[in-house]
Amino acid sequence: MIPSLLAIARAMGAVLAQGEFYRHLTVTLAEVATALAIGGSIGILLGLLLGANRFLSHAFEHYLYWLGPTPKIIFFPIMIMWFGIGPESKVAMGAISCFFPIVLSTVAGMRGIDPILIRVGRSFKASPWQAATKIYLPAMREPVLNGAQLGLGVAIIGTLLAETKLSNAGIGYLIMQAYAVFDMPRMYAMLIVLFALAIGANELVGRFGRRPALRL
Repeated sequence: MIPSLLAIARAMGAVLAQGEFYRHLTVTLAEVATALAIGGSIGILLGLLLGANRFLSHAFEHYLYWLGPTPKIIFFPIMIMWFGIGPESKVAMGAISCFFPIVLSTVAGMRGIDPILIRVGRSFKASPWQAATKIYLPAMREPVLNGAQLGLGVAIIGTLLAETKLSNAGIGYLIMQAYAVFDMPRMYAMLIVLFALAIGANELVGRFGRRPALRL
C-alpha cells in the first residue's frame, strides 16, 4: 500500500533529523564512490587496451557485450564468498556493475578518434603513456564521461541491491529494515532522498562533461 504524500513528507522530516540516517548514508556514499573509482579505472584502462589492439578486441570484446546486460546481482554470492558481508562485497558489486558501461564507452570512444591525431602522435614518437594522456583521453572525453554517468547509475543500483540482500549498514539496509516492519512512509522517504542524491551526482558528472576541455 502506498502511503499518502503527507505521511511520506513527515517521515522524510523524521529521517533527515536522525543522525543514524547520515551515518548509514555515509557508508553507502563511500561504497558507491569506491566502486566507481575501481570499476571506472579498470574499465578505462581495459577500454584503451581493447580499442588500441585489434587482436585483443576480437578475442575479448564480444564477451563484454554478452556479460554487459547480465543482471550483476547473480555475482553477489561469489562476492560474499570472496569478501564477506562487509562493505567490500558491496563495493565489488558496484564496481562490477559500473565496469561494463565504462569499458564499452571507452572502446567506442577509441574507435571514434580521428586517425590523423594518432598518426601525429606516432610521428612525434609519443610513448604509450603520452598517447593515452595527450591524444586518446582528451579526444574521447565525451564518450568516457557518458560511460561514467551510466556507470554511476548502475553502481548505485548494484551497491543498494547488495545492501538489501545482506548487510548491517547502509541505506539499503535501512530501507529493508523499514520494509520488514511495514513502515512504508519511512521506506518511501529514504527512496526519495536517494533518488534526489542520484540525480544530483549525475548532474555533477554532466556539468564536468560540459566544461571546456583543457588544452595540453
